Amino acid sequence: MDSIRETDSANSENVSLINVSNNGGTSLPSSSSSPTSSRYENQKRRDWNTFGQYLKNHRPPLSLSRCSGAHVLEFLRYLDQFGKTKVHTPICPFYGHPNPPAPCPCPLRQAWGSLDALIGRLRAAFEENGGKPEVNPFGARAVRLYLREVRDLQSKARGISYEKKKRKRPPAQQIPTLPLPPPPPTGAS
Repeated sequence: MDSIRETDSANSENVSLINVSNNGGTSLPSSSSSPTSSRYENQKRRDWNTFGQYLKNHRPPLSLSRCSGAHVLEFLRYLDQFGKTKVHTPICPFYGHPNPPAPCPCPLRQAWGSLDALIGRLRAAFEENGGKPEVNPFGARAVRLYLREVRDLQSKARGISYEKKKRKRPPAQQIPTLPLPPPPPTGAS
């Protein structure tokens, strides 16, 4: 019996534990989440709810335990319709230009950074809600390859390369130094 926590879509503050049996039946014991959550936690919960809703609306409806990397890719492609990032096609005259001088009919897509962050949150949410890391569909090889492909395509389309962000190191703390005492006099005593 797989046990994966899903958030109730009717009330986003209530979290339910869904027990998925081998025959597909479910039971809903109730628990609740903490009332004060960080922005990240709130976004992660909203993303988890959105993905859960996507699975419910999937034809045929899909249980989380049967979800694979292919379903995650389907979800990411579905999200593209709500994107706000202009991604120029290779035949567009502005392909490779970071700041095009005029409008063009190229499609709007989800930005690679947004998709990457979304997958990170969903990957964490899956495991926090009882999923096993080794069967996490958000960590599937196909999903990683898709994200790499989207990054490369958008990088070429915009003429901007995505460099890995270098971690900022905290500045070394300045320890106030006391002036050194003068050296002892050398010579005759």
